[in-house]
Amino acid sequence: MKETYRKGIIHTNTEISPNIYELVLEGDFHGRPGQFYMLRGWEELDPFLPRPISIADIDSGKIKFLYEVRGRGTHIISKLKKGHSLSLLGPLGNGFDVKVEGKIALITGGIGIAPMLYLAKQLLGEVHIYSGFRNNAYFLDQIRPYVKAVNIATENGSVGHKGFVTDLFDPKDFDLVYACGPIPMLELVINMCKGITPVYVSMENHMACGIGACLGCTIQTIRGMERVCKEGPVFKGEEVVLND
Repeated sequence: MKETYRKGIIHTNTEISPNIYELVLEGDFHGRPGQFYMLRGWEELDPFLPRPISIADIDSGKIKFLYEVRGRGTHIISKLKKGHSLSLLGPLGNGFDVKVEGKIALITGGIGIAPMLYLAKQLLGEVHIYSGFRNNAYFLDQIRPYVKAVNIATENGSVGHKGFVTDLFDPKDFDLVYACGPIPMLELVINMCKGITPVYVSMENHMACGIGACLGCTIQTIRGMERVCKEGPVFKGEEVVLND
C-alpha cells in the first residue's frame, strides 16, 4: 500500500525544557513503541525534507511527540500553535518488542528518552529507567508511574549523579535492555551488555523519505548495510557495527 501524508491538528506544543518540545496532535493515530512519523509543518519547498520524530505516546485520541529544536525544520514546528495543522506520514519503521517479561532496563541519553513513555506503558516486566542529560532532566515525571525505579545522571551534576548514565547501570542486574540515545552511549551500552544481557538499540540517522526508498539512512550491520527507517530504527545490539 502506498504511504500517504495525512493532516494532524495541534492540541498542544509546549517547551518543557530549553529547546525541548512536547507536541500533542488530535486524531486517530496508531503505532508501536519505537516507531516514528515523518512530520512536515510547512507548505514551502524549503526546508525540502520532513523531520522523523519518534512516537512518545498514543492515548485517548491523541498522539504525542517529543523533539529537540536542532535546525530550521524543528524550529518551524516549534512555532506552531494550538489549532494549527501539520502533515504526518506513519507509523514507520520497526519498533520494540513489548511481549517480554523479566527485569528490564531502559537506558536513555538526551532526547533518546522520547520513545520510552509509550514503551514503559506496554511492557509487562519490572521496568527500571536510567536517563542521562547534559543538565536539565525532562519528561521523567510522565514515565515515573510506569516504572519501578528512576535513575538520573547529568553531566554538570545539577540533577542526580554527576557523570554519564552508564556509570549507574549494571547489565548483570537485568534480563533485557532497551537503549536510545547518542551513538557513543549506545556503543558503550552494547559493549557493557555483550555476553551478559540481550540489548536492543534504537538508532538515529538522517532520513529523507522515511520509507526505505532513498537509502539515505543506511548503517552498517553484520548483514551489511541496512536502512534505519525500514529494518530499524530498533536493532539487536549484536547486529550493529558501530566501530570498525
